[in-house]
Amino acid sequence: MNLSNLNLDPENVGSWPLPIKVSAVLLICALAAGAVYYLDTQTQLDELGAIEAKEQELKTGFENKQKKAVNLEEYRLQLDEIEKSFGDLLRQLPDKTQVPDLLVDVSQTGLASGLEFELFKPGSETPKEFYAELPIDIRVLGNYTEFGTFISGLASLPRIVTIHNVKIIPRKDSSAAGNKNKPLVMEALVKTYRYMDEGSPKSTQDKKTKRQ
Repeated sequence: MNLSNLNLDPENVGSWPLPIKVSAVLLICALAAGAVYYLDTQTQLDELGAIEAKEQELKTGFENKQKKAVNLEEYRLQLDEIEKSFGDLLRQLPDKTQVPDLLVDVSQTGLASGLEFELFKPGSETPKEFYAELPIDIRVLGNYTEFGTFISGLASLPRIVTIHNVKIIPRKDSSAAGNKNKPLVMEALVKTYRYMDEGSPKSTQDKKTKRQ
């Protein structure tokens, strides 16, 4: 077939050669299929991809929940252990009636370590979430061994006691008679902690805040 001699009159498609008509029909079908894919099928494929991603997300969530359900008893045992540990720590916080005895314990620990107190000044307590901090400014005379014994003694007390802002300096009059065994001065902030009972002002205020 000589394509140069073809006279393809668009107004008389019936006169076109059969191969040309078939090719034209196939081209039109291909264009129609492309338009349908672009306008409809591609949108459906995007929706399918989103649904498959959601399905995978739900599957992962289900698997995680299934693992938790399988290990539920183990989690309960861990929770019991955590609650027990928390209770043990909470019992190390004195209530209001035990605080004076705790202050005496701190003072006696220093004396038993061989220290001489120049300052033992309890401050105002600072309320926290469920406990209150009781700071004590101390200044004691001694040596490194006695300081170490004192700090170890505080750590061994049945109640929680921490020490902060430790500063050790030479004693200015350490060369004087009777002072050779106490050549150093240690200044520190000792903190003890008190459990905030249900009737304390802080606890009452917290409850009012939560109700609001």
